[in-house]
Amino acid sequence: MTKSRRDTGGCWRTSSHSGSGEQCVEVADLAGGRCVVRDSKDPQGPALVLSSTGWSALLDSVRGT
Repeated sequence: MTKSRRDTGGCWRTSSHSGSGEQCVEVADLAGGRCVVRDSKDPQGPALVLSSTGWSALLDSVRGT
C-alpha cells in the first residue's frame, strides 16, 4: 500500500450508497489492476494506492466477511 497525492487523470467514482456524497471515499482505476482511494471531502489530500488484492481485502473487511 502506498500513499499518493497524484491525480490519476482517470474517472473518480463513489458508491451509489453514499447519498449526498458526504463522509465517503472516491475510487479511481490505475494501470495494472491497481486503484487509488481518497477522501471525497479532501480530493487534494493523501490517497491510498492499492493492488487488486489489497482492494479486495479492504472491501472484505468493510463488508465484515
